[in-house]
Amino acid sequence: MKDPKVTMSKFLSLVLRHQPQTIGVTLDRHGWIEIDTLIAAASAHGRKLTRELLLELVETSDKQRFAVSDDGLRVRANQGHSIHGIDLELTPQVPPETLFHGTIAAVLPAIRREGLLKQARHHVHLSASIETAERVGARRGKPVILIVAARAMHEAGIEFYRSANGVWLVDAVPPEYLRENSE
Repeated sequence: MKDPKVTMSKFLSLVLRHQPQTIGVTLDRHGWIEIDTLIAAASAHGRKLTRELLLELVETSDKQRFAVSDDGLRVRANQGHSIHGIDLELTPQVPPETLFHGTIAAVLPAIRREGLLKQARHHVHLSASIETAERVGARRGKPVILIVAARAMHEAGIEFYRSANGVWLVDAVPPEYLRENSE
């Protein structure tokens, strides 16, 4: 039997990152939605979401995918949006020397040619640790870890951002800044 909290977290990811229209809501330009509006719309679409459950999911998520506004009235996804026009109000940050990206072997030929591209998302997601990159890559199969020369990219004028949950974000990673982890 599926864990209801995992099911609800996936539902929230769908609504807050990709398809709010599935329950008839709209996010504001910064990705926020009123919690009461979200709960009412979820309920109208057969999803039992309470404020208590929502806050528990925000607080206990191992990946910290969601955030509640300082006033406690709104919620949004921290990153990973495929919805165009969302501005998470991120400020450029100086990245560490290296960052990591987990992927699978099947996509390596394209990555070697084109680098890492954001595809339908707003940014390419990078991890500060190999372990996190391995978990991300393992979602689709046996992970391959790419090492990103983040500081060199930054020094070349490429902007990096860091989301509220610590994920490093960049528009793209050109192939010359990538190497495969040989461990």
